[in-house]
Formats: sequence, C-alpha cells, structure tokens
Amino acid sequence: MATFAHKPTIEGERIILRPLQSDDADALLAAMENGDSMRLTGTHATFTLEQLEAWVTSRPLQDDRLDLAIIDRVSGAFVGDLAINEWDADNQSCNFRIALTPAGQNRGIGTEATRLIVGYVFEHLPIHRISLDVYAFNPRAAHVYTTVGFVVEGRARHTLLWDGTFHDSVLMSILRPDWEADRAARTLRP
Repeated sequence: MATFAHKPTIEGERIILRPLQSDDADALLAAMENGDSMRLTGTHATFTLEQLEAWVTSRPLQDDRLDLAIIDRVSGAFVGDLAINEWDADNQSCNFRIALTPAGQNRGIGTEATRLIVGYVFEHLPIHRISLDVYAFNPRAAHVYTTVGFVVEGRARHTLLWDGTFHDSVLMSILRPDWEADRAARTLRP
C-alpha cells in the first residue's frame, strides 16, 4: 500500500515545494501572528515557537500526510505551506489545505502551488479524489481552486465563528478523471 512517507521536492516556475525544515518554524509563527492569515484558515489556536518547532520536526515521520513548505524561487523566502491530509486509503481520497504568508499572496503562488501538488498526488499516488473546504468570505481562494479544476460540491452553513459572526464553508473537490482530461486537453492545445 502506498503511503505519504516519501517527502518530495517539487519545482515549479516561481516556487519550490519542499519538506518542512526546523528553521521554517519561525516563518510559520510569523504567519500565524498575522490576523488575516488566521482568519483565512479559520485558526483560533495560538502556538508557541517551541510547539511549532516540535510540529515541524515531526512532519518527516508522518506517513499518512504530506506537509510541504512553499519557497519563493527568487528570494528563497518561505511564503507558505500546504498539506495533503485526512488520507482515506480505503476510498482513495484525501484533503488539501494551503496557507500563504502575506508575501506569498496576490502573485499566482497559490495557483502554482495547488497545481503542482494536485499533479504530484495524481501522478504518484493511488488517489482518486482530493477535497478541500474554503470559507465563503474567501472568493480569491475559491477562484484559485476552480482554476486548477476543483468543483463546488456544496456549502456547509455556519462552520466558522469569527469575531462574533458565523461564516459558511464551501466544499470543493477534484477527481482523477477530471484532472487527467484537463491534462490531456492542455497537451493537445497548440
């Protein structure tokens, strides 16, 4: 049975996806101290640097999920992280999440990172379905996911309470046959 034990480095045009390293904990902490980043991910918890260092150093040991740093190719700066998690081997499905730092936003990095990781999963792992949730107040992220090929499946009402207001989340997924058809169509274009 395939696992997520292998932690790849995936190179794109503007970014590199690589395994998390211990020195990424500082950048993760800075991102988590950004109120907008916390809101976009729906993260209520706060973490210490020590907790994040422990979490980061435990990532290579996980064979049921894949956590990668998003690195700007030009500057070498940490601009976010992503994860393939909630792996259900019996049903060949998993979940996707991504979080960008302010320096990684509005530059096409989220689109490239999402496209790279979806391609990696469907090319190298026996996964049929990748799902995600995006908060309804984040149409920019929903647009990225749609651009990559995710399809809206439904809406869960009032899943996040933030600053006294409830917000809905939108469930999206991409299936291997959809990704394969899109890849074939891109290959045929002149």
